[in-house]
Amino acid sequence: MKLDILIFAAHPDDAELGMGGTIAKLVSEGKSVGIIDFTQAELSSNGTIESRKEETAEASKNLNISLRENLFVPDGEVKVEAEIKTKVIKLLRKYKPRLVFAPYFNDRHPDHIGASKIVKEAVFFSGLLKIATEINGENQQIHRPEKLYYYMQTYEFTPSFVVDISEHFDTKMKSVRAYKSQFFNPNEKGELTFISDPKFIKYLEARAQHFGFQIRKEFGEPFFCEETIELLNL
Repeated sequence: MKLDILIFAAHPDDAELGMGGTIAKLVSEGKSVGIIDFTQAELSSNGTIESRKEETAEASKNLNISLRENLFVPDGEVKVEAEIKTKVIKLLRKYKPRLVFAPYFNDRHPDHIGASKIVKEAVFFSGLLKIATEINGENQQIHRPEKLYYYMQTYEFTPSFVVDISEHFDTKMKSVRAYKSQFFNPNEKGELTFISDPKFIKYLEARAQHFGFQIRKEFGEPFFCEETIELLNL
């Protein structure tokens, strides 16, 4: 399967939180979108691996993405290592995405930083002839995506661009709320964490409104690119 867009996330729910509206928008435009989670988020204070797996399936269905896979890297150990990087290179060569998204490279969670660094290196090395990889005994062709974009998680940045997600904000929030074990639920008892605090969802909505306002829209999601972006039309 060849994908238009491939998104990498350290944990299931990161992609939904950071760019769920953009994912829904891309899918609505007919783009094929996939998500690769590095870990099963087994260190999360609330929920279990099994419940997180069910929640991830529900969120993916809500977003109507083409595929979702997990690299099963131990939670808390998402670091630049040759074995992990090779796994990402193989995925890039397998699915040949035009665009790749990764967490912004400076963040509160070390796994987000590690995922960002791994993806950046893999995007570059995936295009080198002398780095050979194979799947099921067959040699892979090289592939380098056209662009690498970073989505926002906890720490903010000055965006390179903002995507209008006004028509898809409800889908984003539906995908976020699929992770019932992670966010505030008055009917469930669990550990109070950074994201299970009832104020967190309000903060998420406020951020979308803030960046939407910057482009004179109701809701927006910010992205950063280290390269200059060509403007194709006004």
